[in-house]
Amino acid sequence: QVQLVESGGGLVQAGGSLRLSCAASGSIFSITFMGFYRQAPGKQRDLVATISANGRTTYADSVKGRFTISRDNAKNTVYLQMNNLKPEDTGLYYCALKKLGMDNYWGQGTQVTVSS
Repeated sequence: QVQLVESGGGLVQAGGSLRLSCAASGSIFSITFMGFYRQAPGKQRDLVATISANGRTTYADSVKGRFTISRDNAKNTVYLQMNNLKPEDTGLYYCALKKLGMDNYWGQGTQVTVSS
């Protein structure tokens, strides 16, 4: 099994910054990628950013240039630095981990609220 624990959400004004963390533990081998998704009320869960096992990153178009995903392999932790936040970035942010041949594991989610 895999356990994912997120932290770092909160309330921030537009233009502000937050950093999310996701610590992985358990059977963390054969990982293909880790990343963050977000879900706004009444909407589907959408990809925000991922980082692959070889360090390749992908971003949603809406966050390119503002968000940066990184990882600390020694701590089995992934970070999402979010700058110049906008009200439309508001949502529940979920950490995801994918292992080869398996569905995503999910964290419990952390709320990010950006006020205008």
